[in-house]
Amino acid sequence: QVELQESGGGLVQPGGSLRLSCAASGSISRIEDMIWYRLTPENQREFVARITSGGGQSYADFVKGRFTISRDNAKNAMYLQMSSLKPEDTAVYYCFAEIFRRGLNVAYPHWGQGTQVIVSS
Repeated sequence: QVELQESGGGLVQPGGSLRLSCAASGSISRIEDMIWYRLTPENQREFVARITSGGGQSYADFVKGRFTISRDNAKNAMYLQMSSLKPEDTAVYYCFAEIFRRGLNVAYPHWGQGTQVIVSS
């Protein structure tokens, strides 16, 4: 059994910062790309940021310069440092990863349960 668990969401004022975490647990051999998505109040799923196992990063245009993705391979964890938050960043943030389980040669997709971020004054 492999699970992804997000944490760090909450209510923040415009211009504020939050740091989201995503921790993978279970029988893990290795983790390939790790990705943050978000589901907006309008029910739109949006790509936010991706980080490869080697640390390569890519971002959606609407978060460039404001959000920073990182990961700690030793901890099977990924982070999203969010700064200069705007009301339109309000969403449920999900982590996604393709994970090789121990003893298997195929990577399976895994989603976390999501963490709510509300940006409001």
